[in-house]
Amino acid sequence: MLSDKTMAYGEALTVALLGVDALYRQEPAGADEGLVVINMAAATHRPQAFATYADAAACFEDLQRRAAALPEPDRRKYYDQVCASTLAFILWRQGRLPFAGQLAGFLHVPAAPAEDAELDAIRSQLHALLNGMGYGGYLAAQCVSWEARHRVPPDEVLGVIRELADDAWERTAQRMRLPATKSDGMRFSGVTGAAFNARCNYLQRTVELNLDPVLTRQGLKHLVVHEGYPGHYVQFKLREEGYRRGTSPADGLLSVVNTASSTPFEGIADNGLRVIDWIESDDDRVNLLLGRYRAGLGTAAAWRLHALGWPEDQVRDWLRANAFTGGEGWVANRMRFITSPGRAVLIWSYWWGDASVAPVWEATPPERHRELLDYLYSLMHSRQTVAMFAQPEEL
Repeated sequence: MLSDKTMAYGEALTVALLGVDALYRQEPAGADEGLVVINMAAATHRPQAFATYADAAACFEDLQRRAAALPEPDRRKYYDQVCASTLAFILWRQGRLPFAGQLAGFLHVPAAPAEDAELDAIRSQLHALLNGMGYGGYLAAQCVSWEARHRVPPDEVLGVIRELADDAWERTAQRMRLPATKSDGMRFSGVTGAAFNARCNYLQRTVELNLDPVLTRQGLKHLVVHEGYPGHYVQFKLREEGYRRGTSPADGLLSVVNTASSTPFEGIADNGLRVIDWIESDDDRVNLLLGRYRAGLGTAAAWRLHALGWPEDQVRDWLRANAFTGGEGWVANRMRFITSPGRAVLIWSYWWGDASVAPVWEATPPERHRELLDYLYSLMHSRQTVAMFAQPEEL
């Protein structure tokens, strides 16, 4: 149980974050999506009134000082980082934070793309795995052949993903407490021309699936787990229920982009196949490696665009030459993602997310997995506080 002091802090932080979101939404740049993208607190919490970003900065400087006095080590760390993220976001809106500073300030990740050596290592793993599965030729040709074998025709995609969602719900319910019936779960709809692969709209209980990329059964399986069960739907459901029961702070009612929680939010969702023990074949392992590889490509493309100043057409050509799978639809949605000034740095959350959560899961004895899941799902986290599960006093 968290202390009363920490629970009260969560109330103050929630209305302050909503206040910054309200300021941002007054600008053309923030009008459509804002800083808070899911608000489960709309009926209970009103945004704090800030006349200017300077007023908001003064509030978050005070909240950062107050965070240092909280009794729980991981909450001290997390709330300090959230305040730092918000202060960095305010600096950016005031025109005083370049792209590299946004990476370090918003997400608390290194201000650099995935390293070439890391991407080379993933390519080598993919090549070796596909060789062992009987796919010949160079890696690009192997990936094309693998994708063609497992591609789901566009008119069958929604039927397949709904079938997979039923399986994912049942597997999740066997391993985690789900405070809902399946009728409360997510409905799936197809969209085109989007800047995402899929998006969880928890409040509307819909997952919007981008039909433009080439989609495989293994890729759809990953998207079901990531957006639904035990991914974002379960994250939101348990945080909402935790607040209602008085065990989770109010800030868990918000999904905030460009902040310390962004990376573990994606990492927890990406870890879902491990959580429900649904990595069944080498084809699943190929898809996991492809997902990891393309997450790294996204950071490399965004870095070329925003830090190195490459023209958009050159970045698009580079992505196309290196992606191996997904087709033009995947290249197009990544370009829409990374060319959005308010979202570009978030591409790093996919690269660092699974790398932050999976090692903690793997290092935790199976008999403590439920305890780890409670820790991950009931509280908001940064990369650093995820690691504090095993050694809470060290950070």
